[in-house]
Amino acid sequence: MQIGSKDVIGRWLIAISMAGSAAVCAGADDVQPDVLVRKTTEEVLTVVRNDKDIRAGNVARIVQLIEEKVAPHFDFERMTRLAVGRPWREASPAQRETLVKEFRTLLVRSYSAAFTAYTGIAVEYRPYKMSPGETETTVQTLIKLPGGAPPIGVDYDMGHTPGGWKVYDVRVSGASLIINYRNLFAQEIQNGGIDGLIKSLVDKNSGKTQPAADK
Repeated sequence: MQIGSKDVIGRWLIAISMAGSAAVCAGADDVQPDVLVRKTTEEVLTVVRNDKDIRAGNVARIVQLIEEKVAPHFDFERMTRLAVGRPWREASPAQRETLVKEFRTLLVRSYSAAFTAYTGIAVEYRPYKMSPGETETTVQTLIKLPGGAPPIGVDYDMGHTPGGWKVYDVRVSGASLIINYRNLFAQEIQNGGIDGLIKSLVDKNSGKTQPAADK
């Protein structure tokens, strides 16, 4: 299972990292999606710029930041269901639970591997408007990379859940992270079924194979 170049996946991962929640707090479901993305982005960037351990590549500290600030506001169950696609319907409850757990672990490990590669970014927020009662929305941003590299358009697809607004897909320059994983998961499922996909994820998370961001 290989996602592609480290540069491409790194851009996806840092984009995802910028979309996490600043905190899990009472009333978080009242925060509008664009406000949540803006507030969190600025807080995470501030931590990254000022935390010496993160800048030095301390993996444990990076994982801690991701778990505290990013993971709580991603809908990993929905992400997994969309990435697995139609075979999700045929998976048992136990298989589904394992898939979500292992996919979440894979993403967090991949975030950690790529996190320090893009510490000098700036973010521009696109105009945003949401109609009353909407439960699905997209927040658009533009990530400006250091060194004069072309900026990257990043769209966060978000859904409203009982726990507030959560990200379920990230599109970088129009390319969907979930669709990318769906194509890879389809190959694994074709070769070994749901159990084959689970084994592949477990192997990657146990270090038997490299995580996607390292390839």
